Amino acid sequence: MEKHQEKKGFLEKLKSMGPAAIVTAAFIGPGTVTTASMAGANFGYALIWAMVFSIFATIVLQEMAARLGIVTRFGLGEALRDQFENPVARFISIFLVVSAIGVGCAAYETGNILGGALGLEAITGISMNVWGPVMGIGAFILLYTGSYKIVEKVLIGLVVAMSLVFITTAIIVGPEWGEILKGMFVPSVPEGSTMFILALIGTTVVPYNLFLHASAVQERWKDASGLKESRTDILFSIILGGLITLSVIITASAAFFSSGVGIGSAGDMAVQLEPLLGKWAKYFFAFGLFSAGLTSSITAPLAAAYATAGALGFSRDFKDKRFKAIWMIVLLIGIIFSAIGLKPIAAIIFAQAANGILLPIVAIFLLYIMNNKERLGEYVNGKATNILGGIVVLVAVFLGIKSLLSVMGIM
Repeated sequence: MEKHQEKKGFLEKLKSMGPAAIVTAAFIGPGTVTTASMAGANFGYALIWAMVFSIFATIVLQEMAARLGIVTRFGLGEALRDQFENPVARFISIFLVVSAIGVGCAAYETGNILGGALGLEAITGISMNVWGPVMGIGAFILLYTGSYKIVEKVLIGLVVAMSLVFITTAIIVGPEWGEILKGMFVPSVPEGSTMFILALIGTTVVPYNLFLHASAVQERWKDASGLKESRTDILFSIILGGLITLSVIITASAAFFSSGVGIGSAGDMAVQLEPLLGKWAKYFFAFGLFSAGLTSSITAPLAAAYATAGALGFSRDFKDKRFKAIWMIVLLIGIIFSAIGLKPIAAIIFAQAANGILLPIVAIFLLYIMNNKERLGEYVNGKATNILGGIVVLVAVFLGIKSLLSVMGIM
């Protein structure tokens, strides 16, 4: 009876998955899987605490973004645009959003597509430069349906598939549970791990997910009565995403830490798992990597469209021509560059700089606007949320400064 109730409860949670699952689909990309693989292989379970903090920070920020969208019916891009009456301040905010989110997603889209194609290459032996455009075209067809519900369902399915793949692999590889708990609750910074800590946080707490989420919730819920269900969606989906990344860290740690085996990418990890766990492991992990690449190649153009359309005052309707044009341009850039195997380095550096500026600005703005009673009424932040939000904002400011220093070659 109890097992039946637990199963029913889990299925109910799966049914409640929605816009937050799209956020999970967005941050579990090839870059996250590669970062987690290398963190586990190089530092064992020591950096798990950084991932736990990342999930906590993501839940805090995404809850505020979702509440903003549901209560005010504004996307984050629109809210930023509407907030500044001064034309110079408004222009700067629009420029930052379009630069960091629009250009950034276009620059990163090549890596998203190639990351997923790397998984297919490991499975089939066919070059990722062939699979890249095929994946991009698949993402194009899905987005071109013009149906938010179809896109949401596909992404939820891929998130569930990734969770099954990565969590199962982590359990089978035989981790040390005591060391995992220690890594979770006893923060440590081993020599040479600082960049990995920042990378784990930076690949999870990302500005474009705030824009994506604030708009996506409006497709699912029409008024404040949806807040409770939205919070359930956020907790379940974001924690599930955290478990996926933790599973990759745990797998890499259990399999390769102290073994002397070098991991340069998630593709390496898929290949290296075969001698340890058998042929199935390579294909299983490669499928997970493919899913991560596909989800990111869908969500990045979608986030760019939501953020840019909102900032420029366009309609955020899936069927709107300007909305379509934005995601098509982002996706087309990714398809072309993945076909020729070229990464737009200059655009990526520019996007990193813009994101470094945008992340703290958006985090501060989000905290500020969530205390605006005129806009949110009874749904403004409480004291506890403000304290938690303040902590996350400080981290966002630190990450933003670090990103800028990194682009300038100082750090």
